[in-house]
Amino acid sequence: MLEKQLQKYAQLAVRVGVNIQPGQTLFINAPLPSAPLVREIAKKAYEAGAKHVHVEWSDEEITYIKFKHAPEEALHEYPTWLAKGREEVAEKGGAFLSIYAPNPDLLKDIDPARVAAATKAASMALQHYRSRLMADHNCWSLIAVPTPAWAKKVFPNMDEDEAIAKLWDVIFQVTRVDQDDPIAAWKAHNEKLARIVDYLNNKQYKQLIYDGPGTNLTVALPDGHIWAGGAAKSTDGIVFNPNMPTEEVFTMPHKDGTNGVVRNTKPLNYGGNIIDGFTLTFKDGKVVDFTAEVGYDTLKHLLDTDEGARRLGEIALVPHRSPISQSNLVFYNTLFDENAASHLALGKAYPTNIEGGTNMRTEELLERGANDSLVHEDFMIGSHELNVDGITKDGVREPIMRNGEWVISI
Repeated sequence: MLEKQLQKYAQLAVRVGVNIQPGQTLFINAPLPSAPLVREIAKKAYEAGAKHVHVEWSDEEITYIKFKHAPEEALHEYPTWLAKGREEVAEKGGAFLSIYAPNPDLLKDIDPARVAAATKAASMALQHYRSRLMADHNCWSLIAVPTPAWAKKVFPNMDEDEAIAKLWDVIFQVTRVDQDDPIAAWKAHNEKLARIVDYLNNKQYKQLIYDGPGTNLTVALPDGHIWAGGAAKSTDGIVFNPNMPTEEVFTMPHKDGTNGVVRNTKPLNYGGNIIDGFTLTFKDGKVVDFTAEVGYDTLKHLLDTDEGARRLGEIALVPHRSPISQSNLVFYNTLFDENAASHLALGKAYPTNIEGGTNMRTEELLERGANDSLVHEDFMIGSHELNVDGITKDGVREPIMRNGEWVISI
């Protein structure tokens, strides 16, 4: 049964996730435990006409060893040849698939300053590559597989094999792999999200107001902002799905227009550490105060990455009744948790979220209200108690969500 489901999952990743095209290179970034799935993906990619399938493997034990024992200067460097390799694949039109399944506690006993240094070095080295993906110049997608450490974190009362099997079941359910025709199911799902996107784009609200436990936040939206969700389209016109699973619709906030306070509703796994029970206070778009019950130092390093790390680059709405939310699980994995709850993202904005943005220089984007940063980090604020209103250009306040659910007509 698992082998059959892996084949369907691989087909979905290739055909719907990155939508590989004949003659194209597929670059896969994957942890070692995902090898059985990666082999299936490679096979499906070649069957679809891929020219090359390149896999960059990662091993969390090696990652931990480096953070524990490497000299300080090593953490401030990122191999130029690795960054240039990705840039070359991107510039030649390659597609990128990442398998995201980190151990949430991997670096819990490592000095957060060391993690922050390495994260910043990687972000700086990969800046051009990531900018191409965020502007949809290349097709890209993010999926997940169970790993022992992640599965045990989600299901701590199960033994390892049972936890992995259970997490596979959940992944297959929320990515629609368990359905007879997953590709058709994703087509229908993307169409539903597109109707919500169209509604919000037609409204062109000038502000959103969030109200919930610990949250009282007003977010301004720039003129010409674009909502997106579900399927995306590359600058070459290829339709792909960046996140699998996905339940969100999202847009760009104005970098100077967020005011108030917001509290997270799910833990954030950032750089192998957990941040939880935190609040952010915004004034004129910038975080001017923050608290955290868990991971205060890690949060501080995130916010101090650069000027843009204290401003928002994305706002996303997700209904509480999403399949991921209804699982009643905390995944400690942003790919899943962000699609269980409405969320915000600190850092860089997607150029695709404003009219003409993919053709703008950074300076032009900043003038239009888009944020720029080395980071883009989502954190969850949604729950069954969150209300969201939109303010029209005429100053009329309209309900969008009540108790975490859509109240708009689509």
